[in-house]
Amino acid sequence: MSILSLPVATLGTSRIGPRRELKFALESYWAGKSSEAELLEAGSGLRAANWARQKSRGATVIPSNDFSLYDHVLDTSLMVGAIPDVYGWNEGPVSLKTYFTMARGAQDGGHAQHGPGVAAQEMTKWFDTNYHYMVPEFHQDQIFKYASRKPIEEYEEARSLGYQTRPVLVGPVTFLKLGKSVNPAFNPLSLLDRLLPVYVDVLRELASRGAEWVQLDEPCLVMDIDEASRAAVRRAYAHFAKAVPALKIMLATYFGGVGDNLETVLALPVAGVHVDLVRAPDQLDAIVARAGRDLVVSLGVVDGRNVWRSNLPALLDQLAPMVKKLGRDRVQIAPSCSLLHVPADIELEIDLDPNLKTWLAFSVQKIKELSILGKALAGHAADVADELTLSEDASVTRETSPKIHSANVAGRMAAIDDSMRRRRSAFTQRADVQRVAFALPMFPTTTIGSFPQTADVRNARAAHARGALNDTQYEQLLKAETAHTVHWQEDIGLDVLVHGEFERNDMVQYFGEQLLGFAFTKHGWVQSYGSRCVRPPILFGDVSRPKPMTVKWWRHAQSLTKKPVKAMLTGPVTILNWSFVRDDIPRSETCRQIALAIRDEVIDLEAAGATMIQIDEAALREGLPLRKSQWKDYLDWAVDSFRVCSSAVADGTQIHTHMCYSEFNEIIDAIAAMDADVISIEASRSKMELLDAFKSYKYPNEIGPGVYDIHSPRIPAAAEIKQLIVLARQRVSDRQLWINPDCGLKTRRWEEVRPALVNMVAAARELRAEA
Repeated sequence: MSILSLPVATLGTSRIGPRRELKFALESYWAGKSSEAELLEAGSGLRAANWARQKSRGATVIPSNDFSLYDHVLDTSLMVGAIPDVYGWNEGPVSLKTYFTMARGAQDGGHAQHGPGVAAQEMTKWFDTNYHYMVPEFHQDQIFKYASRKPIEEYEEARSLGYQTRPVLVGPVTFLKLGKSVNPAFNPLSLLDRLLPVYVDVLRELASRGAEWVQLDEPCLVMDIDEASRAAVRRAYAHFAKAVPALKIMLATYFGGVGDNLETVLALPVAGVHVDLVRAPDQLDAIVARAGRDLVVSLGVVDGRNVWRSNLPALLDQLAPMVKKLGRDRVQIAPSCSLLHVPADIELEIDLDPNLKTWLAFSVQKIKELSILGKALAGHAADVADELTLSEDASVTRETSPKIHSANVAGRMAAIDDSMRRRRSAFTQRADVQRVAFALPMFPTTTIGSFPQTADVRNARAAHARGALNDTQYEQLLKAETAHTVHWQEDIGLDVLVHGEFERNDMVQYFGEQLLGFAFTKHGWVQSYGSRCVRPPILFGDVSRPKPMTVKWWRHAQSLTKKPVKAMLTGPVTILNWSFVRDDIPRSETCRQIALAIRDEVIDLEAAGATMIQIDEAALREGLPLRKSQWKDYLDWAVDSFRVCSSAVADGTQIHTHMCYSEFNEIIDAIAAMDADVISIEASRSKMELLDAFKSYKYPNEIGPGVYDIHSPRIPAAAEIKQLIVLARQRVSDRQLWINPDCGLKTRRWEEVRPALVNMVAAARELRAEA
């Protein structure tokens, strides 16, 4: 009897629901409007719908434990009892309150030495994606305990609904390598032998409950790792094979090729290996040639991180010979990585351009693509002939569409020269001009840009979008909100103001909607962290700017005050990295196209009178390739793009930039090469450790390290902020230092923002008085 289809695995899917159901359930619970039982019931409903959705689209290897109420790495910390003492865990069942305090912090319940309340764990980006994870915290006396049975509970929940799932766990080596210690000299990987028994307990219980396979994610294996890390991987999986021999392990690698770790991966005593053939298609030949005769190979052939439809006939031609060599019983078909990173269903987009829509595949469509491919590779291409033809036709239509290419953009790209990449004078000369012009006090205070978007603002935007509020009414409301915010900033004594960005829905979407080459969805949500969801633009064609985008709103805000108001722009690298990007031309080319559009806006702002212009590059560091051998190429074109967009201004115009979650030590040369007059960075959760790079490098330009963690609802006291500034002064000179929050304040409530910024200004004033 022939195989009807190769096994189709999904590796993991979105947790938030097609219409952000998890977001609303979480925020209702946090606001005290719903109970813990109601939140857990909402989670259960989302999981059940997700399993059903995958099965109905043809998935045959369905994951469990890929759901999370906040973050899967945080879930792993709870599973193994890696809960710092500050959170007050008593080694019993871990409460939801403890879980969310680790994720979000708390205003009360902390220990005195940590100030009022307790801070959240550090948060940073998951490899080179736009998803955030909560950084595990370890110490050399760390004891691990089996503290959360979530993987077992969700496996059994699926079984009760009739699904035999493959539970997903973050692999032990990746988990330790993602963590950090208070003592930077301590290597968390030394804790492996203490950690493995907890994993064994989990694996044994899963096996005893009926699990046949488990997926252990080890994306660290696509990175540059040392021999000690490879030895740790070998030790961990040899331990599992001996302790739980009946359970089959699918070792999942993704976000790149395994490269020089291939020998280690193929020698592991595991039943299967998943490889990313979207990011690293060239690794397939070596894997097929060297894989053991019993090893199941999961082929990650559909892009789990982008939204473009696959050309299935082309994939079929590439894969068929490899499947024949391996044997159909040894192959699974999968996305390159978890589908966490793409929206749910393109069919929800009823207003999208019909042609563009045919080029796209979201999570549901990607699973269907895998199902079609699985049948074709099993020898049943005739049964899916119509689907294969539609796939090829969509690829041809997209390639030849006049909507994609612009002769005007091509001409501007060809005209970029070195003069467009250089400021007129060196920073030291510009700084002298700017100090005289602005006459700011020591430790000038400002914010990163956005202020809270209240329910009134969001409701007005929605009413305007559906036609219930006309343009004049909407603009009047936004102007009033801007005026209130500008005057409030003046009242509390901020030195450099912002207009609050109330007209903006998102720092990338707002610009993309005014640029040619972008498209936007209504339901294309993906999770950024916790309940924070974003709708990345779809960058489908050449980019240009038809008209000014921000000048009107900056001019209005500046007319309300004599203090300088920063004009706020999003930089080309961040727009690129936070969009679903074209896959038909190099990313560098698209980035330079965006840079030219932002350059036009910078020139228009300066002509309108703006003397401080902030060009946020929040995502520059996260776009860094995972392999260091590829860093230089990326940083060269990323820095070049920033300089193209920022270098047309006079010496007296101060260029600011902002970066999030960046570990700067290894890219400090590139940051210096950007030549921004002022850079602001996230630093509060790291207790200013991120400034060490600027100290050792002797960074000459000015720096605003974040002194207020905006990702937590807690309000820092003035003394706490002052202590962070003291730590910053140990690393950079007073002349360089600006005082600001970690990031924009859009997602916070005014009730949190007002006292926090008042405390920030008070702390800066105290230090001025003491200096």
